[in-house]
Amino acid sequence: MGLISGLMSFLFGDGRNVVAETAQVFRENAENEAVRAADAKARSLQQFAAEFVHPRRGLFDRLVDALNRLPRPALALGTIWLFVMAMIDPDRFAAGMQGLALVPEPLWWLMGAIVSFYFGARHQAKAQDFQRAVAMSLAVTKPSSASETPALQNPALQEWLARHGG
Repeated sequence: MGLISGLMSFLFGDGRNVVAETAQVFRENAENEAVRAADAKARSLQQFAAEFVHPRRGLFDRLVDALNRLPRPALALGTIWLFVMAMIDPDRFAAGMQGLALVPEPLWWLMGAIVSFYFGARHQAKAQDFQRAVAMSLAVTKPSSASETPALQNPALQEWLARHGG
């Protein structure tokens, strides 16, 4: 009986768990890994956000943004204008539609591709702007002190810091 209790006290006594400590030599602690991964992600987002806190937009950028805002309203208002034109001047509207019927099919495919790529690129740009805004809001907030707790609970690290003046 004394041998078993001595073995158990060796393995699990003095507030230690030799089995868990030995296992952590061969396999990383999943909880500590998750904390380190979250810290790394938060730090990288803060660094990214710090770069874009104050966007520097010149005259050219503002002009291009203004031009990029025109196609959607122009397409919507142009479509509504076609209905108005059909009611106001049906003969002129019919002549215009006959002219559109003469446009070759490959040109319609090209027009569709151009419009699709325009709206696809616009969608991607808006998604990136949203991600940038999220990163900027994260840069403003302070990192939580809970992410620093595991390092401070490490006795070996505390001993090393005490020896080396950290």
